[in-house]
Amino acid sequence: MCFSEFLNSRRSAMKELVSLLKQHYEYVSILGVDIKAKSIMADRKSSGINAGRDTECGFVIKLSDGKVFFEYSLDDISGDIGALSSTIAGAFQLNASLQEATIGSIQLADEPLVQHFDRPTDLADYTDDQLLQACKDICNSLLQKSDKLLNAMVALGSIEVNKLFISANRELSQHYAWINGNMMAVYRDNGKVVHSREGAYDHTMGKVLLDLPALQDKLLKKADALTKAKPITPGIYDVITDSSITGLIAHEAFGHGVEMDQFVKDRALAKEYVGKYVASPICNMRDGAAGVLSAASYFFDDDGVLAGDTQIIKDGILVTGISDLASATQLGLPPTGNGRRESTRRKAYSRMTNTYFEKGQDKLEDMIASIQHGYMLFETSNGMEDPKNWAIQCVAEYGIEIVNGKLTDNYVSPVVMSGYVPDLLKSISMVSDDFKVIGSGSCGKGYKEWVRVSDGGPALKVKVKLG
Repeated sequence: MCFSEFLNSRRSAMKELVSLLKQHYEYVSILGVDIKAKSIMADRKSSGINAGRDTECGFVIKLSDGKVFFEYSLDDISGDIGALSSTIAGAFQLNASLQEATIGSIQLADEPLVQHFDRPTDLADYTDDQLLQACKDICNSLLQKSDKLLNAMVALGSIEVNKLFISANRELSQHYAWINGNMMAVYRDNGKVVHSREGAYDHTMGKVLLDLPALQDKLLKKADALTKAKPITPGIYDVITDSSITGLIAHEAFGHGVEMDQFVKDRALAKEYVGKYVASPICNMRDGAAGVLSAASYFFDDDGVLAGDTQIIKDGILVTGISDLASATQLGLPPTGNGRRESTRRKAYSRMTNTYFEKGQDKLEDMIASIQHGYMLFETSNGMEDPKNWAIQCVAEYGIEIVNGKLTDNYVSPVVMSGYVPDLLKSISMVSDDFKVIGSGSCGKGYKEWVRVSDGGPALKVKVKLG
């Protein structure tokens, strides 16, 4: 079994602590985390190896007395477990105002399950020096291809996750990895300096090292086109979205808006529209760590709930949201496996994982041919949404003009897509039969609580305001 030696060495102590705390609380669980993340990069003049932001090691204990959840975080579980149990049990006292705000009746199933989950990885096959040299070689190869390159940057980011979850009836462990490979070109021509990027993503380093160098010519061709890009004339257009922009729409339109801790707080308009049409009847959308293999794929969430594959929109109708254990309990629903923490020092929230539209039946070439004048948009830059009022703004790195049913050589950049979520989703008139989920991102809840996410889907044809 490929799993953290540290967490294995604490397994017995975790079980003992659960048993002792069960004398005071109706529900007790402990999540142990051992994550190793690494960032390796090279550009024209520098290179380096650093620990990634996700690196951490620690434990978090979730307790319930049947009325409220408590959480206790610590770096290690060792030594006198009896004394530790007493310290934890004595740490929680509710004042009168908090007593009045408790959830009420909490009944957790805690179904019995003992299982280890493992996704094989090849990270142990590569030394840091080998990976650093690979970054340097790709960077140098790229720089030699054009004298218009001011700089080129190549980065490999890896994360190897080990988690151990123990409750009275469950003992779950998981081990998996994900690798993001990225190239960026700083390119000058036509009196303009632009940034262009390409990436390769997989759960194995070997696949990323194979795919990333093959994208160099595509990167430079795009950079050259961006130096010729013009501002877009604002207006309402027929638009084709590539998978990156499709994913951005999914993430911003009904991603944060269906995180059900927002339902509990009455901060999401989606709560009032469950069971109603919110999109075109050809629109289907999902979220789930078990739905696809990408950056946010895991086997169980930080509440010990097995990974889900949740249908959010089915044939245009909003079916349900995504939840952590606490929000599901408050809403009287089963948790969907979306309870996620930035770290053991942070609480679990309802969070997106892999969020995407399902593929349709249309051919991309037919979708483009159906447009007299419009744009195909590419590459997510950033996005924002307002879950309370359903306003949305998505920024694409660039668009390519479509004239008389054909893609032209005319680029526009940047492109801002904005509007009202139901208007945007109800305007979907065609959905391509191809599909891609892009696994390189991280997402915060507001301005903090960062976790790994991915999104994507097929190409969509929509009518939307661009500026």
